[in-house]
Amino acid sequence: MLLLSASGCVKEITSDERLERDTRSVAVKDAPGVEQLSKLTCDDTSAPLNKARDVNRPESDRLVDYVNLYSSLKDRTHTFEEAMARNPDLSYREGSQNLVNAKDTCIQQTADVRVEFETYLRELVDVPTVQEIKGGNTVTVARLDFGTLKKAIETLDPDDRESLLQRVNAAEKRVSTMAAPAEDSSSGGKRRGK
Repeated sequence: MLLLSASGCVKEITSDERLERDTRSVAVKDAPGVEQLSKLTCDDTSAPLNKARDVNRPESDRLVDYVNLYSSLKDRTHTFEEAMARNPDLSYREGSQNLVNAKDTCIQQTADVRVEFETYLRELVDVPTVQEIKGGNTVTVARLDFGTLKKAIETLDPDDRESLLQRVNAAEKRVSTMAAPAEDSSSGGKRRGK
């Protein structure tokens, strides 16, 4: 008897009601409008990209510039894609070709910067340390701040992210273990000189 009364409580809903229920959380009014999207552009990347490419600048600064530029482009592309997904009319309205072109430009710029950023990042991960001469001894030092390098890997989020992070961690351990004996020998040398 309980089984029969429980099955009687199930309410069939129509396709329209199901569609309304499933799309209720996506509000068109929350998406950026035509005015906001028309102000959004990805054509302004040449100056920051040239700054990131400048080999005369410190590698940490260059990497930070790549991170900032890539993050900014990714955010702008996401804004376009989300707005057009929430309001597909934006792609088909009269005069909307400028928005579609701006979105395509953002997608292309993001992809181009990602390739260049990833190439530079992998170069840094492949050779994260350099040899320097200090006090007549050759010592291994970090090529750049490992925290910056890890943040860049997290931002880029490549498929082999964990592998790259492990390589950076291994290089960080090598540098810290080599620095510790060097400090011990230098402090020991000072004691002998006293």
